[in-house]
Amino acid sequence: MEHYRRSHEVAVNGSKSVARVNGVELEYVTIDGDPSAPTLVFLHEGLGSVDAWRDFPLRLRNETGCAGLVYSRYGNGFSSILSEPRPVSYMHDEASKTLPALLEMLAVTDAVLVGHSDGASIAILCAAAGNERVRGLLLEAPHVFVEELSIRSIAGIRTTYQRDSLRERLARYHADPDATFYGWNDIWLSPAFASWNIEAPVERIAVPTLVIQGRDDLYGTIAQVESIVRRHPETDTLLLANCGHAPHREREGFVTGAAAQWIKERFAGYLAGGTVSDEGRGSKWSSPAS
Repeated sequence: MEHYRRSHEVAVNGSKSVARVNGVELEYVTIDGDPSAPTLVFLHEGLGSVDAWRDFPLRLRNETGCAGLVYSRYGNGFSSILSEPRPVSYMHDEASKTLPALLEMLAVTDAVLVGHSDGASIAILCAAAGNERVRGLLLEAPHVFVEELSIRSIAGIRTTYQRDSLRERLARYHADPDATFYGWNDIWLSPAFASWNIEAPVERIAVPTLVIQGRDDLYGTIAQVESIVRRHPETDTLLLANCGHAPHREREGFVTGAAAQWIKERFAGYLAGGTVSDEGRGSKWSSPAS
């Protein structure tokens, strides 16, 4: 637990709290910021947690002035340990039940959901449901359908977990790394999950959206971005050369700056007591190759 405390302090510069939501305990951290600004709510990837974000939430707060909320989902980090197989609906359940309940409990009335991978898919589903607390989406490597590439990579990482040091690394961030890993890996490799698809809900998104995608992502291709843009044409996109599945780690300086710029541009009017800015929505950005 000593490492758990130290890594937390490095990551988000605050103290952890626990919320009991829908019968489970969720670890979370709040980051102070401008009370007139929307709160950045960080939704981690399938093997992520509060600590696994490292200092990205704090850096984005420093760039934007926005407060932050970072939490570990059930089965991840030091939230309650997963005690049953995840259902195909696990991301829908998080978006429709747990996340809205947590936002209400912590009095987050204006949220920009910052989601990575599974977390980005959860953010899409929450916004598509019309949750009135959601003001914007910042999506990193989102999934809206299952690709063969994803399944091959997820099957491959199972072998890595069993043979290499991945389990040891995950143990720094999770109370029970086996429950976390297999809870995520098993459902993605389940035949029942092959038809999982959230393209239709994308059409119901009514808030400013930025999608960040690495061109060398082994867990999803540009087809995910193209699908989102077809269904939500006002989506802003940032495609990163020489970047894989975790842009905020692999291109941290560039991604932090670009994400902060987008937040400040899209919510400038909102912060001044008006509405979000529509100017330039649907922009396509690209990064330098370096």
